[in-house]
Amino acid sequence: MDKVKIFLKKYWLTVCIYAALVLLYVYATESGRANPYLFPNVDAIVNAFSSNKGTMLLNMVSSFKLMIPSILISLAIALILGTILGLVEWLRDALYPIIYAFSVIPSILLSPFVLLLAPNFVIASIFLISYGTVWTTLFATITGIMTIDKRYLDKAATLELSGIKLMTKVILPAASPSILAGFVSSLRGTFLMLVYVEMYGTQYGMGFFVKKYSEFGLYDHTWVGFIFMVIILVIVMQLFEKMKKYILKWTI
Repeated sequence: MDKVKIFLKKYWLTVCIYAALVLLYVYATESGRANPYLFPNVDAIVNAFSSNKGTMLLNMVSSFKLMIPSILISLAIALILGTILGLVEWLRDALYPIIYAFSVIPSILLSPFVLLLAPNFVIASIFLISYGTVWTTLFATITGIMTIDKRYLDKAATLELSGIKLMTKVILPAASPSILAGFVSSLRGTFLMLVYVEMYGTQYGMGFFVKKYSEFGLYDHTWVGFIFMVIILVIVMQLFEKMKKYILKWTI
């Protein structure tokens, strides 16, 4: 009961806004003010969800099979390359303009080439998702390491820390607020690219489900896919926010 009170105290405004949006949708559809073809009533959406519960879970699993490897790959690249560039000034000066130039190219523009050159759709999808989401974490890693308080490094030198110990005990923890903030922000881009690549050639996936039924004109199913995808995105983002708070519990 106490947890419920704490939750309501913290998120009462959020709950009120969501409730207001639902009531507004109900009013618009029941009163006939909204286009009934594009905006089916709530009963039709509920029935569409009931008939597709198993498919929605299958879509979620299929999407995660693309998303999780992409996140791990982009995170590994961002941490390794970002740490090197953050520490080595001459290399950063040489490569930063090149990295910035690549980062402003939308991965959507690369999709025709990647889909033709990749050996299969899964590899093409993982490449596009990773390419579209790595930059935010990479730049956050570089910035976080560049802005480490020099006093930390001086104390590390006094303690004769070097190599792996210096990296894991001083540099990465000091830069972690910036790195994690960039990583959480990049997750939004991950979902955007996930939906985009699923619209090409998958048989399952949250983005594929929305595209499939919108093309068929079955907007009750389209709304089910859209709402389900938003709920999953919010849950994933909240989980990573909690993880970030736990890792950074030593900060203010």
